[in-house]
Amino acid sequence: SCAVLSMALQKKSMDDLNRVHTAEYQLYANKNLVVVLDNVRSQNNVGSVFRTADAFGIGKIWLCGITGTPPHPELRKTALGAEESVLWEYGKNTSEILKQLKSEEFTIAAVEQAEPGIWLPDFKSYAPETKLALVFGHEVNGVSEEALSECDIALEIPQSGSKHSLNISVAVGITLFHVAVSLNRKP
Repeated sequence: SCAVLSMALQKKSMDDLNRVHTAEYQLYANKNLVVVLDNVRSQNNVGSVFRTADAFGIGKIWLCGITGTPPHPELRKTALGAEESVLWEYGKNTSEILKQLKSEEFTIAAVEQAEPGIWLPDFKSYAPETKLALVFGHEVNGVSEEALSECDIALEIPQSGSKHSLNISVAVGITLFHVAVSLNRKP
């Protein structure tokens, strides 16, 4: 049996959280860590990715193909202003963006069920100075074959349910949390 400690809990105030202001975000963002969205159709998912990227200090988000861009109202609704703090850029062709990132010495990691793949919990060799681009794909089709061909590795989130898929915003949250923990960096 578990011993449960009884204590009065109190929510932290905004001052207690020591959050950086939007204008200061880029001073603290990890420029070596970027997210690439490959044809993500839902504006709500894109907004959620912005918010999660902000929480984990991501340097930049690449919005590719049919992926929506700010200032779309649905995106803004879920981003809650994170589209103002996290740098973003649009690229029509995901593969071309991945080639560009490779030329900038980024390791390209698809978050996808692919062979050969690395279970996300086993991905611990990430060093802070390593440049890493995490590629997330379309809600139904995942990372496109064309984009996958430009990736260096595939990271897979272990799942045991019958669906074997996660909402992209959930997959981004799990992956960015794992990378932040691997860096021994507090969000």
